[in-house]
Amino acid sequence: MDDGTELTDRPGPDPAAGVHPRVVVGVDGSAGSTAALAWALASAARTGATLEVVSAFPVDFYWTDPYLLDRGRIEALRSDTEARTRELVDTVRREPAVAAVPGTSSVAVEVVVVPGAAAEHLVQIADGARQLVVGSRGRGGVRSTLLGSVALHCSTHASCPVVVVHRPEAVETRPRVVVGVDGSVASRAALVEAVATAAQTGAEVEVVAAFQLPDHWSEMYVVLAQSFQGLRDATRRRAEEEVAEVLGDQPAVSAHVVTVEGPAGDALVQRAAGAGLLVVGSRSRSRLPGMVLGSAALHCVVHARCPVMVVHPPAEARRDPGTATLAAAH
Repeated sequence: MDDGTELTDRPGPDPAAGVHPRVVVGVDGSAGSTAALAWALASAARTGATLEVVSAFPVDFYWTDPYLLDRGRIEALRSDTEARTRELVDTVRREPAVAAVPGTSSVAVEVVVVPGAAAEHLVQIADGARQLVVGSRGRGGVRSTLLGSVALHCSTHASCPVVVVHRPEAVETRPRVVVGVDGSVASRAALVEAVATAAQTGAEVEVVAAFQLPDHWSEMYVVLAQSFQGLRDATRRRAEEEVAEVLGDQPAVSAHVVTVEGPAGDALVQRAAGAGLLVVGSRSRSRLPGMVLGSAALHCVVHARCPVMVVHPPAEARRDPGTATLAAAH
């Protein structure tokens, strides 16, 4: 069947990946990865990107022993994994919600079959990609966990934006992208991605800025503490200035700022209920040294009931916050 799908089997990233935008997605046949594939197909269609569908097959440690190596079994597993992945791509393309997105039927797809654990392969293959998409939980997840190990590893270590797809409980009729800002380099990069995604999907952007009154042990600090109204006004003002800087004079999307009292993670999860996407920066202003994924980002990835995009700012933006502009999202 000629549906525009190109199937290949290669162990690593395409050397020419920088020439054409790529969206990478990990699949393992689970319900979570199927939802991730649907998201990735739609995203690739909207951005004109090639879709790389990565699937891993297990390799027992003793197969690497030259005296015990069973090449026939390895090839059989690889071929079966590729065939199942090909079938999954065809099935998801035909889903009504996916087929309704213009261009999904003609997205060029490459199937990448890799041996061993998927997480490290996904991070490596997604280097330089437009986006890495994973399900919140795969086949290997413990039933009591809220986030699978692959999703956590990718959210923490991938250099490109990572979308962790949770199946939404209910999606609003009017599309909405929620993004958290706090004035950090990472939150600015998240805002840039949120605006770019909203422009592609026709969604409005809800910019959430959380604040908390100081909670000090000694009451001597109370006299120095900023008032509730003053802190909320200052938080809103900073957020509106950040939005204005990113949108510019001719905004392509509608954006409004919401200020919420309380921890940022809780506020974002609550505000994102029913949204099409929640976008967060990988680290906040209050990050601890050595942390790779901030507490607010981790909370959102684990607890949000909609897809969550974790944005790691580019290296140049970490050196100069002013370089994180809307152009970086294209």
